[in-house]
Amino acid sequence: MRVLIIKTSALGGIVNALLVLDYLKQASIGIEIDWVVEENFRQILEGNPLLSALLTVRTKAWRQRPFAAVTRRAVVELKETFRERAYDLVFDFDGNLKSGLLCWLAGPTDRIGFEKSGLQESLNALINARRIPLRPQDYHATERYLRLVSVPFAKDFREMRLVSTIQTAPEDDANAEVLLTTLSDGLVFLFQYGATWRTKLWSDKSWTELGRAVLERFPDASILFAWGDLDEKGAVTGIADRIGLGARVIERCSLLGLVALLKKVDLVVGGDAGPVLLAAAVGTPTVSFYRASDGKQSGPRGERHVVIQSPIHCTRCFRASCDKDLQCRDTIKVAAVLAGVEKLLADPS
Repeated sequence: MRVLIIKTSALGGIVNALLVLDYLKQASIGIEIDWVVEENFRQILEGNPLLSALLTVRTKAWRQRPFAAVTRRAVVELKETFRERAYDLVFDFDGNLKSGLLCWLAGPTDRIGFEKSGLQESLNALINARRIPLRPQDYHATERYLRLVSVPFAKDFREMRLVSTIQTAPEDDANAEVLLTTLSDGLVFLFQYGATWRTKLWSDKSWTELGRAVLERFPDASILFAWGDLDEKGAVTGIADRIGLGARVIERCSLLGLVALLKKVDLVVGGDAGPVLLAAAVGTPTVSFYRASDGKQSGPRGERHVVIQSPIHCTRCFRASCDKDLQCRDTIKVAAVLAGVEKLLADPS
């Protein structure tokens, strides 16, 4: 059997979907799995031993120049690849018009997606042949993806031990190890400042207070700050300076370079951001906070992770901007985040 997964973005969603690869391999011996992903996220899936083929798309560029020769050629080549691969099943995880069109291009009549309540865009329901209803217990994104792929195989994913796989290069692993040798011998924290929406961020003041509190509690520890763009670099540089000795802004690295580092640090703190989920996927404990989004729906799962949801009445609003953003940030208390850190690092004795 050969199947296709359509999960093109975003980083956190792709990471939450990784367990389906292990599920499918266990549920159907000899199955071949292909995946369609946006070009800028391909690193997370590249080299994954559970994948037979990784197909990339650049849908934003295609939308900007829909009639350009390069766009038409890319779409034709993708369609030809789909036909050559001859899929038995196509799973649509994104549930929007874009993913529905990719399903249609893939060819087979057995296209499986969510029913209307689970879709991002209702037009998707016109394309997929089988629409799977969500159960109340399938609240987390990972459980929804597992529910979708489990229907044809009738094997309960809740009774299986599933693991995620993210392949890093030896060079990335070595670079991460070299960085750690320049730090003190204490615990190593990574603070993930950035996020895709302003309503997922935390205040600079709170990050500073947390950093100082962590170093007071763990005097030999090091705090690393990652960054994605120059504005973010400026913000974390200021925070690290205010925290003082023990805090450091790392050089910008590739996505897989960051994954290699996440494997080696002791704990990651951040909001609703892809690197937090990457840390969880490679087995590193996390403390994460959620304001506009829902931590129970998309945050790391398990005993090694602490998820903090804002207590404000309008939390989980899923708004990318808000007039009360600064007020909402202050509802995530430093004491609560520090308590989560201490809980995960408590001496079991």
